[in-house]
Amino acid sequence: MDIEDIVTREFTEVDVNERLGKVRSAFERENRKGIIVTDDGDYAGVVTEKQLLQSHVEDDTKAGAMMRSAPRVKRRADVRDVARMLIEGGVKMAPVFDGETLYGVVSANAILKAVLENLDVLTVDDIYTAEVISVSEDASVGKAINLMRENGISRLPVTNENGYLAGVVTTFDITDIVVRDMDKATRGDRSGDVERILDLPVYDVMVSPVDTVSRTETVQAAVERMLEGDYGGLVVTDDEDDRLVAGIVTKTDVLRALTYTEEEHMDVQITNVDLLEAITREDIVASVEAVADKYADMQVQHAHVRFKKHKEKLRGTPLIYAQIRLRTDRGQVGGSGEGYGAESAFRVALDKLERNVVELKGVQADEEYEGQLLRKLGEL
Repeated sequence: MDIEDIVTREFTEVDVNERLGKVRSAFERENRKGIIVTDDGDYAGVVTEKQLLQSHVEDDTKAGAMMRSAPRVKRRADVRDVARMLIEGGVKMAPVFDGETLYGVVSANAILKAVLENLDVLTVDDIYTAEVISVSEDASVGKAINLMRENGISRLPVTNENGYLAGVVTTFDITDIVVRDMDKATRGDRSGDVERILDLPVYDVMVSPVDTVSRTETVQAAVERMLEGDYGGLVVTDDEDDRLVAGIVTKTDVLRALTYTEEEHMDVQITNVDLLEAITREDIVASVEAVADKYADMQVQHAHVRFKKHKEKLRGTPLIYAQIRLRTDRGQVGGSGEGYGAESAFRVALDKLERNVVELKGVQADEEYEGQLLRKLGEL
């Protein structure tokens, strides 16, 4: 299946120097689905609908400050290849070209709608992320922000004192309350400041009740729920007790499932490949495959490596968060870490991955590597 039939021509084209206020007005007036940013007529990047409408950036900001780079997609590209491109580019929308002519835009939602009827062959259990990071409802907003930053995620299930699901908090929820309070402070209605907001309990900003999905439900049912509620993901609950959090499933997880292959070699996907500098895609694939090859009792079906850049820098090199996740016949296992530069962050994550693989129940290292691995772990 190619993407020609799901490409939309309803996009707005703006220059990098256009005021964001004017872009918002044109976007809402014309009911567009995406924004293409150009620089002297040449494609430069994209701004998504959600970015534009949920952003609290001032109207005088230039459009170029909001745009993200996105891969060019060919008009008749295969939907699986496009899904992979969106994942590796860390975006939810991309420009579609017919030769050198800008033809339209394609979005993650459009892809999911197009393949929806085929998703009933998968269950949530096949694709969800089991290693979920959660936060208690009495934890501070500051703690929630730190957890999201450290783990490179945008949503956290919130649990009560009994460990049961109480709500969910996202980066958008926190942004909304921060901006709302700061606006009131500016008008003199109250004296709130950032420090006070960071001390608020998560309970005050979380969304409750939460739309959830069980592990045994089909991916089709999960995607329908996400599209209907305009959610980026759903909390996955335990089949035996739907008050307990089992994991998270996101639209990106579904897109990733579309790219799985039946080839003999491991399928390794990398999100935000544009952050790679001193390390190549081939280096990363080889390193992940080397870890997987060390374990005779574990079959790795899929690997995902994700990078995220923070604003902090050291001598011009940005702080990078790296996360490696393996989907195996023994369950999911991963490792994450931070470092200045993608290579440094990846090596930290790779070391943690090896330790976690060893701890995975029933997995034993091949004798050829066992002594070497144990020595390495002992040095950490």
